[in-house]
Amino acid sequence: MRRCVDLDALRPAMVADVQVVTSDGKSIAAHSFVLATASPVLERMIDRARRGWNAECTIRILGVSSDGVFAFLHILYASRVAPEDEEVVSVYGPQLLALSHAYRVGWLKRAAEASMTARLTPEHAVDMLKLARLCDAPRLYLRCARLAAKDFAAVERSDGWRFARRHDAALELEILQLLEDADQRRERWARERASREAYRQLAEAMDSLVHIFSDDRGCTCADADTDATPCRGLRLLMRHYATCSARKAAPGGGCTRCKRMLQLFHLHASVCDRAAPDDDDHPCRVPLCR
Repeated sequence: MRRCVDLDALRPAMVADVQVVTSDGKSIAAHSFVLATASPVLERMIDRARRGWNAECTIRILGVSSDGVFAFLHILYASRVAPEDEEVVSVYGPQLLALSHAYRVGWLKRAAEASMTARLTPEHAVDMLKLARLCDAPRLYLRCARLAAKDFAAVERSDGWRFARRHDAALELEILQLLEDADQRRERWARERASREAYRQLAEAMDSLVHIFSDDRGCTCADADTDATPCRGLRLLMRHYATCSARKAAPGGGCTRCKRMLQLFHLHASVCDRAAPDDDDHPCRVPLCR
């Protein structure tokens, strides 16, 4: 970005009445009404610094480079992040996020946060996590946490992680806690997916059981040229149940497959809302339904 120390060219109709001093001592001429309109914090700073009506005043914007301050002022003059300014936001994203948070410029803070979130890499995840916490940037914080959980091996190789381990125990503990929470969420989601799959299979088995005994002809799915139908496996299981010698030798017992089939019959009987077999209207033909 081209370096400049005077914003008069952007507002040629008025003379600059504020001098913005940066951390390295450079001075940038600006207009008080532009800064006061964009930021309530800058407005109070200008009011305190001004010694007389329309007198020239000096305010200090510290903590970032002079180029970062100029980029901040340049975007304040535009009152929006134009497409041609997106590269400036990407280059000075952390500085713009810090300045927009400190001086309460909400629209610029959101733009800087979105730009940094989209360009985040594992090498900067730890640094940006700390910045997001200090600047109250939840989207960036969540993105850093997810990136650390997804590719922690790359995060461990970063300078930010090594610095945190040596000098910032609180930040290290926070990141480890985020990783543990992510692992717990993945385990909970895996259990929920397994539970949903089990319920789906049980519902499919119930429908197949009713379908097999739906009429006197029985199920003809096994005659079809497919192995994917659920009726096929269920019919094989019932055939084993009918001929299992272990079940016949020990009524109520039997092998694991017989117990599974018996549990399926019990489950059907507990949810079946059809009439009993001695009712001639809509009898349920599934065995042991009574």
